[in-house]
Amino acid sequence: MRHHAVLRSSALLAGIALTLAGLAAAADRYDAALAHGGRPAGDLKRDAIDHPAELLRLAGIKPGMRVADVVAADGYYSELLSYLVGDGGRVLLINNQQSEGWNDGLAARLAGNRLPNVERLTVDLEHMGLQDKSLDAVLLVKVYHDFYWVDERGRWPKIDAGAVIAELARALKPNGVLLLVDHSAKPGSGSADASALHRIEEAYAIKEFEAHGFKVLAKSDVLKRADDPRDQITYQGPMVGKTDRFVVVFRKA
Repeated sequence: MRHHAVLRSSALLAGIALTLAGLAAAADRYDAALAHGGRPAGDLKRDAIDHPAELLRLAGIKPGMRVADVVAADGYYSELLSYLVGDGGRVLLINNQQSEGWNDGLAARLAGNRLPNVERLTVDLEHMGLQDKSLDAVLLVKVYHDFYWVDERGRWPKIDAGAVIAELARALKPNGVLLLVDHSAKPGSGSADASALHRIEEAYAIKEFEAHGFKVLAKSDVLKRADDPRDQITYQGPMVGKTDRFVVVFRKA
């Protein structure tokens, strides 16, 4: 009996060791993406603010995936995704004409076929032309609020947020994931602060995605900032890099 108990105990310990080794390997893959040689100096500075390894780990980005980085701006996340999905995967770096025009670093990031598995697309966000059920994952990082931005100066087009969400839902495979990160607005404000402050309420965002067939899979507090009063603009002035941000991973039904 004792012999059998020892064997069972040894098997249990071996199983635990294998599980821990698997988790460590997964963690190493995301950390290795950040440590990849040749990343721009500006990206390395941003890592400390955005915690991308934690976010991409939460979303479960894996080799071989086809991922869309929507309103990718200068491609900070697209480059990390490139390393994570590997040669067998594909990254769609998607901008509209306006967001692409504001990011001088994008051309240098992609110059010389530097990221061969990244495809650059400049599209109307309501009509991205993505194939049905073609994506394993979508990233919307600090851009969802812009779908509600009404710009009186004409620098940004009027967007039907529901149409964009529906487009992404159509393009995602069943059980595909969507990582949503955005600047938190005050509770009860909905999308009212999208134009003036470039913020949106977490509860409102969740409700809108759930209305399009998404289910909350996971959340993270890694970007929470209790000292953010949520009453100041996010992309200029004292709140740059200091905003409270919510992180939600959805699964497409």
